[in-house]
Amino acid sequence: MAADQAQDNSKDGTKIATKAKAQPAKSLRDLLADWGVTFSATYIAETFGNVSGGIRRGTIFTGRLDLGMDLDLEKVMGWSGAKFHANMYQINGQGLSRDYIGNLMLVSGVEALPATRLYELWIEQALYNGKLLVKIGQQASDVEFFDSKYDDLFTNSALGWPGITGINLLAGGPSPPMAVPGVRVKAYLSENITAYAAIFDGDAASPDSWQDPQIADATGLLFRVRDPAWMIGQLKYKFNVGSANLPASITGGAWKHLGDFNDQRFAAGGIPLAADPGADPQKLRGNQGIFGVYEQMLTRSSLDPDKGLAFFVRTSVSPSDRNLISFYLDGGFLLTGFSSARPDDRIGVAMTYAKISNAARQADRDVFTQTGVAIPVRDYEAVFEATYGAQLQDNWLVQPVFQYVFHPGGGAVDPLDPTQTHRIKDAAVFGFRSTMTY
Repeated sequence: MAADQAQDNSKDGTKIATKAKAQPAKSLRDLLADWGVTFSATYIAETFGNVSGGIRRGTIFTGRLDLGMDLDLEKVMGWSGAKFHANMYQINGQGLSRDYIGNLMLVSGVEALPATRLYELWIEQALYNGKLLVKIGQQASDVEFFDSKYDDLFTNSALGWPGITGINLLAGGPSPPMAVPGVRVKAYLSENITAYAAIFDGDAASPDSWQDPQIADATGLLFRVRDPAWMIGQLKYKFNVGSANLPASITGGAWKHLGDFNDQRFAAGGIPLAADPGADPQKLRGNQGIFGVYEQMLTRSSLDPDKGLAFFVRTSVSPSDRNLISFYLDGGFLLTGFSSARPDDRIGVAMTYAKISNAARQADRDVFTQTGVAIPVRDYEAVFEATYGAQLQDNWLVQPVFQYVFHPGGGAVDPLDPTQTHRIKDAAVFGFRSTMTY
């Protein structure tokens, strides 16, 4: 009940009793935020089906619950400039790519083996008035490295963590669903230039294990720190284009892995793998790649100057002898602010292209030389995606999705073909995703 309080009477200056307005009670979430504690939850539910092509036709349902906690350690314990983050996944359902299509760049970035696992667990310290940020702990690389701010709407895994790194790196690199212990440094060198560098353990699971990495570390609790390291760095420059000052940025970077990688063509002693299918691939020391990203807003929306039509392009190369993918290119367009009735809706179209390395292609030719079986020579995999993101509420996004997968598996042999001479057929995929956040 509001307390009585005295107030001046505007006519004669006498005091009269009035009722003070009651202040609305803070929610538990707001109270915790005042203390520096924030909890979050995101649930992604999706269904996809390939209406044609692939290994076989089918429809799947996949879901991922992401529970997170963030602590402002200055509010919690007086640790100035520090914050803590932890989150976990609960993943359920099948994968359309794994079970039905056989493509390298997964139809959904949510696709993974069913599990309840820890994802990230790290502390970040801000230094020099926030110009230098140091993050230590189990973390992912896909949010900051080799990334574009215009690719978040798309569902294909390669339009998040690029296909070349997701395919070539051991266990796919530090990306969903497996983060890796490491140290990341981010430095704001000027208003327009930001430098990033990180060193991670080189494998989220045992590099010598025959198991799927997601099985070898089924809980995210291995915290491996003794494998040969993976290092990555990039420099990002932001600028404006034209008289309209359209925002743009260009990023260049490189990575280096110190571990062993399988030769794509030869066994030990330089013998073609096709000559002895039971032989282990020759081990090659180290791996590397270079990459670049360009993104720009092309036009501004008349409804909101921060929205409009934007595009991005990303590319990368890696050595042919120890990598399945030697060249990668993707790009797309994102349209926002096109409707006053639907101000937060988005439309996106994008394309990915991953070239099979020459060494892997030659290994396919070796099969014909050694066995006489004319298996298809792999060449590339590409994916086209179109999606519409409808923001039904502040915390609820729904989106229909269409993807067309060209040459699944890079043009790999259809495992159900008894002659082993036909490729997996191109696949047409339709789907629907719902994302709810709290």
